[in-house]
Amino acid sequence: MSSVPLAEGQTPSAIEVRALEKWYGVLPAVHGIDFSLAAGEFLTIFGPNGAGKSTLLRMLCGAVRPTRGEVRIEGESVWKGEGAWRHRIGVLSHQTFLYAGLSASENLEFYARLYGVSERRSRVDRALEEVGLWERRADAVRGFSRGMQQRLALARTLLHDPAVVLLDEPYTGLDPHAAALLRRVLERLKDGRRTVVLVTHNLAQGLELADRVVVQVRGVWVSDEPRAAVSSGHFEQVYYDRVAGAV
Repeated sequence: MSSVPLAEGQTPSAIEVRALEKWYGVLPAVHGIDFSLAAGEFLTIFGPNGAGKSTLLRMLCGAVRPTRGEVRIEGESVWKGEGAWRHRIGVLSHQTFLYAGLSASENLEFYARLYGVSERRSRVDRALEEVGLWERRADAVRGFSRGMQQRLALARTLLHDPAVVLLDEPYTGLDPHAAALLRRVLERLKDGRRTVVLVTHNLAQGLELADRVVVQVRGVWVSDEPRAAVSSGHFEQVYYDRVAGAV
C-alpha cells in the first residue's frame, strides 16, 4: 500500500488495513480485508471457529506476517516502520504470556519494566485492583484458575496505557463477577477514547459497547455495519443467516 500524505491538521487512523491476506498453502485464512478505525472507535468482530479472526488480530499486532497487504498503527507501518507503534498497542490473546512461578505483582512489574512504565508500583497496584486481584497480588500465578489468569493477562495488556487495544475472546473462562469487571474495564477504555478491536463469540456482550459490528466467515468480512444499524433483538438470527449464506 502506498502511503497517502495527510492533509494539514489531519490525524492518521488509529488502525488502517489495506488488501490484507494470509494464505497457508492454497487455503486463505484472511482474504481481501480493508478497513480503518478512527481513534476511540470500538469494533467487534464475530464469526464461527476457523473464520480467521485470531489470524487477523495476530497480523494487526505484528505477530504474523501477512501474505499480502499492509497494516498501519497510528500511521506507522507494522512491517516497514521503526517499531514505535509497539508501545502504543496492547494485546490479549489466547495465550496469557504469564510466568507461573512469579506472583501476580511480579508478573506485572516485569512487563512494566519491559514497557518503560513510570511509577511502576502505583500502576501495578491500580491494575490489580481494577481486575479484582489485589488480594491475590502476592500469590504465584501457577495457583490461579483460568479465569484469574485471564484477568491478570488483561491487566498486563493495559498496564502501559495503550492507545490501541486488541482483545481475542477476553470473556473466556470468566465467571459472571469477572465478566462484569471486564465490562467495566471496557467501558473505561471506551470513555477514554481508546481504539478497541474485540473478537468474541458472545453476541450480547460483543454488541454492548460496539460502534461497529463485523461478521467474518472463512477469512472474509461478510457484514460490516455501524452498531446503530444492528438490532440487538434480531442480531442472533441475522448472524446465523450471514454465516449460513457465506458457507
